Amino acid sequence: MKKLLVNTCMITALLIGTAACKNDTKNETDATNAKEVATPEAQATTYTVDTAASMITWQGSKPAGTHTGTINLQSGAVQVAGDAITGSFVIDMNSITNTDLEGDSKASLEAHLKGTAEGKEDHFFNVAEHPTASFEVTGVTENAGVKTMQGNLTIKGITKNIEFPVTYAIEGDMMTLSSKTFTIDRTQWGIEFMSKSILDDLKDGFISDDMEITISLKAKKA
Repeated sequence: MKKLLVNTCMITALLIGTAACKNDTKNETDATNAKEVATPEAQATTYTVDTAASMITWQGSKPAGTHTGTINLQSGAVQVAGDAITGSFVIDMNSITNTDLEGDSKASLEAHLKGTAEGKEDHFFNVAEHPTASFEVTGVTENAGVKTMQGNLTIKGITKNIEFPVTYAIEGDMMTLSSKTFTIDRTQWGIEFMSKSILDDLKDGFISDDMEITISLKAKKA
């Protein structure tokens, strides 16, 4: 039981970092102040997100190893007009799932992340008070053939603008949009549990601030 409690306390939050060192992060994005949400063009085609076929995967790390998991989208829509993309998405925080553990360890980690474990409500996502998160597109740019999506990410009532590389394709009535794996700093959204940047006496008992996130989205023409 003691070992289980230690493992549970050392988990990382979402959306997700392969290494405990920032120098090893993937597509690290700096969170900035929220920006104006992009407005769809008049001729834009709307695609409704297929929540059953779309997924956010996350990875979080600590010195002893990593944890991985998924989060579902609750709803969302994308508007496409040529290379112009707008859209907004609601993320179901109650759907946070761990994929590298089993049994009691898996259940304990998920309860800790959701904040449904007694006394640990606000360690991570506190789904009772914040059952959803959201992402609203503020723009898409392209440089050297690489498209980058910018948007306002809201977690636990805190909104920050981030950006990450994406690819998308339309085939018939279906649209697919995928991100490369990117890294955010969880403390920018008030998720500070066992953060070495917040507490300086944790030694090796810390959880990395870096979270790796990968988005895979499918949407159907409305």
